[in-house]
Amino acid sequence: MAWFNETLFYHIYPIGAFDAPKRNEGEATKGSRILSLIDWIPHLQELGVGALYIGPIFESVSHGYDTNDYFTPDSRLGTKEDFQKVFRCLHDAGIRIVLDGVFNHVGRGFGPYQNVLEKRDASPSRWWFSGLNFGWGNPLGDPCTYNTWGGDWNLVKLELGNPEVRNYLLQAVGTWIDDYDIDGIRLDTADVLHPDFIRDLNHFTKSRKADFWLMGEFMNCANCQMMGPDLLDSITNYECWKGMYSSVNSKNFFEISYGINRQTNPQWGMYRGKYLYNFLDNHDQPRIASQVTDRRTLPALYTMLLTMPGIPSIYYGSEWGMEGRKGQGPEADYDLRRPMTVEAMEAGDQALMAKIAELAAFRKTSKALQYGSYTNVTERNEQLLYARECDGELVLVGFNISEQPFTFEGNTYGRNYRIELAPFESKVVRL
Repeated sequence: MAWFNETLFYHIYPIGAFDAPKRNEGEATKGSRILSLIDWIPHLQELGVGALYIGPIFESVSHGYDTNDYFTPDSRLGTKEDFQKVFRCLHDAGIRIVLDGVFNHVGRGFGPYQNVLEKRDASPSRWWFSGLNFGWGNPLGDPCTYNTWGGDWNLVKLELGNPEVRNYLLQAVGTWIDDYDIDGIRLDTADVLHPDFIRDLNHFTKSRKADFWLMGEFMNCANCQMMGPDLLDSITNYECWKGMYSSVNSKNFFEISYGINRQTNPQWGMYRGKYLYNFLDNHDQPRIASQVTDRRTLPALYTMLLTMPGIPSIYYGSEWGMEGRKGQGPEADYDLRRPMTVEAMEAGDQALMAKIAELAAFRKTSKALQYGSYTNVTERNEQLLYARECDGELVLVGFNISEQPFTFEGNTYGRNYRIELAPFESKVVRL
């Protein structure tokens, strides 16, 4: 058992949430915007949040994933002292802190890369960058090429097979633990990280904090080999992310029930005994309120998120039904990362927020929902009933996304049940 398997996560993309300028212009754009996060803490407590995953916070030029300095906070968000104040307040409120670790690539302003541009083959960091070649220039005017992430020349791929690079990044992580007392790291683009680096990171962080959490971003869920005692504790569950919204949109609960069973079946499930990071939306994907074809299904989706096997996470603002659609080009993600204020929170869908808070409170007291087995009890196109069981605690979760009332009735695990559901209602029942 571990804290990260038992808590509700909340995900904030700080550059967007706190209305920072899209481009870092140094003195012209600096500010202590992160301090406004302190005003969010009462809401996080009301919602039942136990851990905050906060997106990239270190110095960069644009979206935060083009890191220029792993040791200095982004000046658009605040100073080291500002972040220390905010993180102390979060810890005092019982909320753990997980930072975004962007270790596959850096921005072109990264110091060792600038040294390479200046000294070329004589640079001591010549071998820090994957595929670096001075045979020709790149489209941005640098006198070299290199491997990138996603074909973006602003994202210079690090050579994580180089022990010097790994040691440098571990040194940075050590300062994050020392200066900010963080509790975990979400590894950006973990699917392309060098396994030796992940092992080194695991051993280093858990030697500092035995319960330190490492979660990796994987777009493909067939990566159970990257989870284990010396690797990652969890990975993103993109399979069920798609399965959840697709099931309600197509009126086909068979899709998500198959997916969960495929992952968690106690005999042959590919992730049995492991806990994936579950979500309905994030800084890269459309807001769930914009993804569904019928907003009446939102309570059912959040019921599933907080009762299915794995670790649930809420993306900031979506607990009020905030909308956001993915666009095209360099600004494709802006609508997904809009600013959010306490005043806007109070104007949102309070019924949905209250439903999520109720579910979070139930999950906090239920080992069945945190660690229990998963069994499909009744599967229909518009109705689904599943059971979670742990050490004698049995929880049934029922869904009805039809226009008509529906009643589940029967016997499972030797216990009788009758669950009546109104149209578009979901219920969690402890037997």
